[in-house]
Amino acid sequence: MPSEIIIQCSEAIAAKGWNIAFAESASAGKLSAEFSLTPLSGKVLRGGIVCYEVFVKEQILHVPHTLIEQYTPESEEVTEVLAERTAFIFHSDITVALTGLTTEGGSETAEKPVGTIFLHILTPVGTIKHREVFTGTPEEIVSQAADKTAMLIIEKIE
Repeated sequence: MPSEIIIQCSEAIAAKGWNIAFAESASAGKLSAEFSLTPLSGKVLRGGIVCYEVFVKEQILHVPHTLIEQYTPESEEVTEVLAERTAFIFHSDITVALTGLTTEGGSETAEKPVGTIFLHILTPVGTIKHREVFTGTPEEIVSQAADKTAMLIIEKIE
């Protein structure tokens, strides 16, 4: 069952007659799944791609290898390109790209600890860039990031 904020976000998108698509790395399809369970999913959800591994980011979404090398796969810069490429593929009104670190063993540093999530959201009324450090288990981090995504979209489009 999706959270109340995700249901509200789906309703807000439907009220505008818009749709939404996702490029999900750290969330591995959670956002797409949550939006698919809302009452208005058929009106708003265009689709999504799970781009967890660097190979998918580079080979399918055409993120330049040099960008990933310079900034890491979990970065504001890579997340922005993921959003742009996904918007092009899906012709979506709203496009969300999410990358981040839910477990140890990635590109975490003191400045970018586990729990760091990067969001880049394209909407017809402007772009949202958001970075936040969430705490908890990997599942809790992803759930908090999903709700934050919905909240940011509602704030932007209403």
